[in-house]
Amino acid sequence: MLRVDPSEGRPWLVVADLHLGLTVGDRGTPGPPEGAPTALRDRLLDACRESRVFRLVVAGDVKHPIVGTPRALRPAVFGVFADLLAEGVEVDIVLGNHDVGLTAHLPREVTVHPASGLLRDGVGVFHGHRWPSKEVLGADRLVAGHLHPGFRFASTGESASGKLACWVRAEFPTVAKGAPPRRFAARELVVLPAFHPLAGREALNREKPRRSRSFLFGRFLGEGTPRAYLLDGTDVGPIVMPSIRRSGARRAARSAP
Repeated sequence: MLRVDPSEGRPWLVVADLHLGLTVGDRGTPGPPEGAPTALRDRLLDACRESRVFRLVVAGDVKHPIVGTPRALRPAVFGVFADLLAEGVEVDIVLGNHDVGLTAHLPREVTVHPASGLLRDGVGVFHGHRWPSKEVLGADRLVAGHLHPGFRFASTGESASGKLACWVRAEFPTVAKGAPPRRFAARELVVLPAFHPLAGREALNREKPRRSRSFLFGRFLGEGTPRAYLLDGTDVGPIVMPSIRRSGARRAARSAP
């Protein structure tokens, strides 16, 4: 999660990819306790208390089922946000690609924003599967999710696959005089790790990550100098993906408005 401290006003938190319902079995059987909606709710509440914030922004993929919200999951989705509201935390949700049919199962006090994003205190927040609005693209700082970024190491006790969750921070240089303008104004982009501890992770230090088709690669990360950081703050170095920069930029050019 990321804390935003505006020059004026109160700080707020932004998280991405809660994927509520990810560990529920086909017959509604519960999965590992750390992936339960109540466990995720408790982590969100603890984070808000420790950070002393009273606003939470979720940058997409609140739930895991892509189409619709299964009947058994609806009370859990409602309950997570009802408990945040009861604690005095205001909630904004930017819709992600998994959030079809979500809005009807949220408390009325939750503010829902389209997938094109939200601009608050000079920070543009979007999920990452749909092109952001012009308003969001004009922000000085951008925050996204969707990629579930990770970094692959040798297998460990923490991760049998060797993939550890990470943040990505890309800084963008000033456009040189005479060079084509970028389609966004931001000086930096932060891609958040998935909040759900059991969500899949994309190893960004592979030559061709699966999710390289996202315009986040060709139109954003490929425009700057992206680096990866583990959740404890360890800088694991730059993300160098020259082949993705070339092909991703062409795909993004076709899909961008």
